[in-house]
Amino acid sequence: MVMAYEKFYRFYDLVMGDRSEAARYTQSLIEGHNPNANTVLEIACGTGGILGFLADRYEVTGLDRSRQMLALARAKLPHIRFYCRDMTSFELGRRYDAVVCVFDSINHLLDFAHWKKVFHRVARQLNDGGVFVLDINTLGKLRRLVEDPPWVKQIDRDLVIIKVMGGQYGRFDWDVKIFEHRNRANYRLITETIEEAAFPLNRIHESLRATFKTVKVFDPSGARPSDLSERVYFACRI
Repeated sequence: MVMAYEKFYRFYDLVMGDRSEAARYTQSLIEGHNPNANTVLEIACGTGGILGFLADRYEVTGLDRSRQMLALARAKLPHIRFYCRDMTSFELGRRYDAVVCVFDSINHLLDFAHWKKVFHRVARQLNDGGVFVLDINTLGKLRRLVEDPPWVKQIDRDLVIIKVMGGQYGRFDWDVKIFEHRNRANYRLITETIEEAAFPLNRIHESLRATFKTVKVFDPSGARPSDLSERVYFACRI
């Protein structure tokens, strides 16, 4: 697996912006499927954008394989415990009432066999009645992004340009270019390719059903979830 965000991590929070709406939706799924939950583990937690919100309600823990992203998370949230682990093979020696994996983190796993490893690993880390909240970028969304023009954002004096390319066999490349201001009219070009894979919704649903007792699927827009949705969430009970 390629390590993503080795260069982009410093700009991640600025590009992602306010994530409170996604955090509230994630919390609503936890509350709706395990209202007595007290402990939450976020895998592939990145810089802790969700955990900071959930910490007001739960005892939270974060896990990510990127040391750079975790360094930012620890600086922002020094009261929260973080582990540097791979989400396909982690073992923390305890169980949780809820495990979350959001912001299409699982899409960075390019082989569906690795998605299945995550599902089995999460199931082993959940208490009885625990819930797994997962979101994905759909095939339809990523294909639309391929057809769309590049996303461009000015951040202070830096310029970020992101273009999604590819799509063959469900593989996509997020081509990231950052023109970082150095001094006066001088800029440094930073480039990184972040890979994602997308799979049909029914294949993901079937695999989750093989691991969890109940699996519910949601489109946060209120529409019927499908491969054309912008984003799809799963709430899975053990």
